[in-house]
Amino acid sequence: MADAAGRLTKLAEEVLGAPLPVRIRAWDRSESGPPGAPTLVIRHRRALRRLLFKPGELGLARAWVAGDLDIEGDLYEALDRLAGLIWERADAPKPHRAAALRALARPQVRAAARELLTLAGVPVPPTPPAEEVRRRRGPLHTLRRDKEAISHHYDVGNDFYALVLGPSMVYSCAYWGTADDGVTTLEDAQRDKLDLICRKLGLTEGARLLDVGCGWGSMVLHAAREYGVRAVGITLSEEQATFARKRIAEAGLADRIEIRVQDYREIHDEPFDAVSSVGMAEHVGRTQYAEYADALYALLKPGGRLLNHQIARRPVLDEEAYHVDEFIDRYVFPDGELAPLGRTVGQLEEAGFEVRDVEAIREHYARTLRHWVANLEEHWDEAARHTSVGRARVWRLYMAACALSFERNRIGVNQVLAVRTPEPGDAGLPLRARDWRTAPPRG
Repeated sequence: MADAAGRLTKLAEEVLGAPLPVRIRAWDRSESGPPGAPTLVIRHRRALRRLLFKPGELGLARAWVAGDLDIEGDLYEALDRLAGLIWERADAPKPHRAAALRALARPQVRAAARELLTLAGVPVPPTPPAEEVRRRRGPLHTLRRDKEAISHHYDVGNDFYALVLGPSMVYSCAYWGTADDGVTTLEDAQRDKLDLICRKLGLTEGARLLDVGCGWGSMVLHAAREYGVRAVGITLSEEQATFARKRIAEAGLADRIEIRVQDYREIHDEPFDAVSSVGMAEHVGRTQYAEYADALYALLKPGGRLLNHQIARRPVLDEEAYHVDEFIDRYVFPDGELAPLGRTVGQLEEAGFEVRDVEAIREHYARTLRHWVANLEEHWDEAARHTSVGRARVWRLYMAACALSFERNRIGVNQVLAVRTPEPGDAGLPLRARDWRTAPPRG
C-alpha cells in the first residue's frame, strides 16, 4: 500500500477543511505534512480501526495507550497544534445520531470513510487496552464506586509514583517562587505549598487537623513535624495508606498522626480545629458536592478553618451540557468532575462557611506538571516496569496535556480558605489579606 501517509493527510484535510498541523509517518514508512513539524507516527493500521469503531478522542486514546500511535518531536508542541482537533470543548454538545447521519450524507465525508476503511484493513474492532476502565457498577459516587475509582488511579504502585513525583510524594500543584526565594526545585516548591496551607489554616501546637484525601501522608507529616499538630489523614487507597504509615513510623510521629482508609462520609469523631482538602474535591462529583461541603462544615469546631485546594474548569453557558472528556474518564480519573470556581465558592457558602480568601495558582500547576513529565521521561523504563508501558503512556499524555490546559487558561487551580465563623462573628483572621500568622480560636 503505497504512500499511506499522503493518503491519510489528504483525507484529514478534506474532512477538517484545513491543513493538517503536524506531519504523518505511516506504517509503510511514508511521510507527509509540513516539514519541521512534530510527527504523528501511525505504527500500525490497527490505529485506524480504533478510530473507525470509536471516532474521536476515545479512539485516539486507545491507539496511543496501545502504542499504535505515537509522537516524535516536541510532545507539548504537537499537543498544542492538535488540541482543537482532539479535545472538544467541555460545553460542546454530544453528537446526536441525526447529526452524525447528516454528516455522513456529505459526499466528501462518505468518500473519506470509504478510503479509511480501505487503509484500515480487516474491519474487526480491536480490543481496548487493559488500562481502560471497563464496566462500572451502580450509581455515581456511592461509597463502593468511589473507592473503585480511587483505586484505579492511585493503586498503580507506590514505586511508580515515587519516580514521577520525586521525594516529596505530593500529587498536587506545587507553589513556586524564584531563585531569589530559594525555591528552585520541585521538592522546594512542594514544601512551600504544604507550609502555605499550614499557615493559612493557622495551625498551632496541639491543634487537631483532618487531611481529606491525604495521599502518601506528606501534608500530615509536615503539619505534625513543623507545627506540632495531632493529625488524621484519610484516603480510599490501600497502597497510599500503607506507604504513609511507613513514612510516619520512620519519622517517629506515629503517636501524633493516624492514617485511615476511610471516606469523608464515614468520619464521626469530630470536631477538628482545621481541615485540609488538597486535590481531593475533584473526585467528589457535582451531585455530591453539597454533601461534601456540609460534611466538612460539621467536622469543624466553631472558628475552625478549611483549606480547599481544587482544580477548576471554565464556566459554560449551559452547565447541563458539560461532560468529562472520554480519555480522562476511561483512563485517568474515572467519575472525576471539575466545577467552576464560582460554583465551588457558592456551595461552600451554602454549607455555612464564610469564604475569606481565594488564591489562583494556575501557572504553578503547569510548571509542576512539566516537572512530573520530565521525571517520568527520565525514568521511563523503570516506571514502565513498575506498572505497565500502557499506564506510563497514559500518565505521560495526560500530564502533558494538562500542563498545556493550565498554561492556556482552559483550567485553573485555586486555594479557597473558608471559616466556620462563630455566631458572634469573630473569624479569628488577620485584618490584612495574605498574612497568615494569627491562629484560629481554640476550643
